[in-house]
Amino acid sequence: MTEAIFSSWQNDIIDNRTSATEARSPVNAKLLEEFSPGERIKAFIGWDGIIVRDDSVDIVGMVASYAEAVQNESCGKCFPCRVGTRIISDLLAKIASGNGTKEDIPKIKKIASSVSEGSKCSIGQTGMIPILHALEYFPKAFEDAISNRKTVNGNKYRYAVTAPCMSACPSSLDIPRYLEEIREQRFTQSLETIRKSICFPGTLGRVCVRPCESNCRRANIDESVSIKYLKRFVADYEIEKNKHQSIPTAKKTGKRVAIIGAGPAGISCAYYLAQMGHKAIIFERHPEPGGMAAMGIPDYRLPRAILRREVELVRELGVEIRYGVEVGKDITFSEIRGDHDAVFIGVGAQGSSPMGAQGEDQNYRGFIPGVKYLLEINQGRDPYPEGKKVVVVGGGNVAIDCVRCSFRIGKPDVNLVYRRTKKEMPADPVEIKDAEDEGVKFHYLCNPTKIIAKDGKVVGVELIRMELGEPDKSGRRSPVPIKGSEFVIDADIVIPAIGQRIDVSFITSADGIEITKRGAFASDPETFETSQPGVFSAGDCVTGPDVLVRATGSGKKAAERINQYLNRNKIEPSMEERFRTLFSTLGVYNKNETIGIVGGLKKPHLPMLDPVTRKWTFDEVEEGFTTDAAIKEAARCLRCYRIGMIAL
Repeated sequence: MTEAIFSSWQNDIIDNRTSATEARSPVNAKLLEEFSPGERIKAFIGWDGIIVRDDSVDIVGMVASYAEAVQNESCGKCFPCRVGTRIISDLLAKIASGNGTKEDIPKIKKIASSVSEGSKCSIGQTGMIPILHALEYFPKAFEDAISNRKTVNGNKYRYAVTAPCMSACPSSLDIPRYLEEIREQRFTQSLETIRKSICFPGTLGRVCVRPCESNCRRANIDESVSIKYLKRFVADYEIEKNKHQSIPTAKKTGKRVAIIGAGPAGISCAYYLAQMGHKAIIFERHPEPGGMAAMGIPDYRLPRAILRREVELVRELGVEIRYGVEVGKDITFSEIRGDHDAVFIGVGAQGSSPMGAQGEDQNYRGFIPGVKYLLEINQGRDPYPEGKKVVVVGGGNVAIDCVRCSFRIGKPDVNLVYRRTKKEMPADPVEIKDAEDEGVKFHYLCNPTKIIAKDGKVVGVELIRMELGEPDKSGRRSPVPIKGSEFVIDADIVIPAIGQRIDVSFITSADGIEITKRGAFASDPETFETSQPGVFSAGDCVTGPDVLVRATGSGKKAAERINQYLNRNKIEPSMEERFRTLFSTLGVYNKNETIGIVGGLKKPHLPMLDPVTRKWTFDEVEEGFTTDAAIKEAARCLRCYRIGMIAL
């Protein structure tokens, strides 16, 4: 709830202008109090209306500034928006400067209605809503400005452009733009747009968990646009056409930044630092890059060649990767800190969490942690060749990867045990369905209590049945054991995949870097700086195990903070990030919105290998879009840009 003197947000009219402070009705919108420390938000004007907090806000000046922003952002591809927004902006500017006439108001109303109804995208469709609201609910302010030749006051305005999909993307990728470029067959430009925000288009085009698609307005009509696979399409197009896209970099600064870990966060951080002109040196203990993307994601989901190629493009920017160097063993953290101007810690969560089952600490043959199991497989080895009956414990993507990989290394009997129901599983629903199609046996509402072994080898696992109780902190209902319901599944391989831990052992007490109670690096959520000046951290080693797209997004943001530190600027979120927080809090996507468009154009699904065939091979299971299919799918995008402006 937000306190305000007026709000028309989402057509819920709250008018407190004549009410005493204690009698004001709350506004059902979450608007931040401050944009940045010391900058109070006095009003917001945007795609769903107006929220005014302060009597000092000059509504005429704010609307005139907003109209100018809408006109600036109009792409000009449709006549109503291109011409109409210019006329409206000019008329409102005339009124705000004290030169308006009474005839201007009906003109603005008529043209704004035409722009809203006739524009092809949301810039014109939603950009007119708050302007019409202002004219309807603040008529006296406009009449006074005209009759008294009143000029606007000195309110400070800032605006930004967003979209429902963009607001959900951890890297704030301009999704409508790159989809439009695909629709217009400008595939190279589309990839350029993507690479401004992420360095792994081909990788994320295969393994992203698609938060953007969960915020796609197209889903209000039929189905969300296939944003993820269209990203893959343009990345694959570059490979298919043997193109090589060069990425511009700034003049060399002479500053050196050490990055510990060549995983998604570390590579992303290096990618942006290099573009800023800094020298990034990555220390990686494994013989290849990618972290969990390489060690934990199987080739049938993410071919190693795709990931390696994208890392190579980062190296071409001047990034140096030193493989086989384990910090804390081959070189100390203090040595790294002393040789560089700044340090970024981006190690992944590659340790395994215990299940709490009897016997799991006995080093039985056939008891293999999930991350280690996948690492062995991704390096071309069967972790336990004599084992044929597999039980994987867990409900996340690592667990699903473990069961699907088991078939592919010749294990005929594969089971997954999860202590909640399918509904509560955190794994990608698409991956769960693929595992079901391939013949994985799922055992829901079960939990391991004992590893059964004979002669030092796993022969089975004892499980107890569970029932769901009250919700826990995550909102999921807590599983409760059913007394006396124990049973046994025969198995010679048991794989715990219930969680991952971070290895912080390379940091000593003398390094002075704070570690949280849960064993992660303590870094400021806004600056990414640790307890040591010049040492930054982000990704899984701060948040705990998370998805690849958020790791790359945090690496990008950390690079911006490191650049500020190196340039001796104040370390703080960028204007773009502050607006992202503001928009996310307010809410950009309304799943209950009624969109007056006829649906029926559902998203296409990528062609896949038959389950019986694919379960025994590590070949990529999905083919990419054809050119025609990609263009057709991109055309389903509604170009849902929104413009939001604040008065400070």
